[in-house]
Amino acid sequence: MYIPSHFAAPSQQAIDDLVRQYPLAQLVTLDSTGQWQCNPLPLMAHGALEPGAVLRGHVAKANPIWQQTGAALVVFTGPQAYITPNAYPSKAEHHRVVPTYNYACVQVRGQLIAHHDSTTKHEVVSELTQRFEASQAAPWAVTDAPEDFVQANLNAIVAIEIRIESVQAKFKLSQNRNAADREGVMTYLVANSSDEDQAAMLKLMNTSSQ
Repeated sequence: MYIPSHFAAPSQQAIDDLVRQYPLAQLVTLDSTGQWQCNPLPLMAHGALEPGAVLRGHVAKANPIWQQTGAALVVFTGPQAYITPNAYPSKAEHHRVVPTYNYACVQVRGQLIAHHDSTTKHEVVSELTQRFEASQAAPWAVTDAPEDFVQANLNAIVAIEIRIESVQAKFKLSQNRNAADREGVMTYLVANSSDEDQAAMLKLMNTSSQ
């Protein structure tokens, strides 16, 4: 991924936060015929997102992706927002401005490993459930379901693990604009903050500037 120095992630914490807040990843693998395959699925990191750590999730046993072990690319996409040239105060000065997109993303490369044992599958399902149910008023737990139902569902899935080899992150947040234009972008986003992505982009820009 092309990452100019001014678009580098502001911190390791920013990378970890993006993966935690936007866990639905695109998992890219190469199948046995040499064709690229891309599957969306939630993945959860264990510890800081860095080489040596792992991402964990699960797929249906009917999904052949678990057979595509080996090199894999995982892409997490955070907030994104179209930025109109009208957002820049410098437009009124010289009109040398163009539209662009602000965004944040994280790319992870590693080795995909499949797990078929019930213990690992139960751990992965429980971890994901606890993570995503935490914000519910009455969190659902795997143990709420009948044991035979749980086992039947575990038999129908495969746990997958991505052993991380490298991490790249790009946070394009108008860092290449002057202070006045960057402030103009944030004012523009405030005016359009009813859009969830633009509100999230505004929050990310505020956080990264601190």
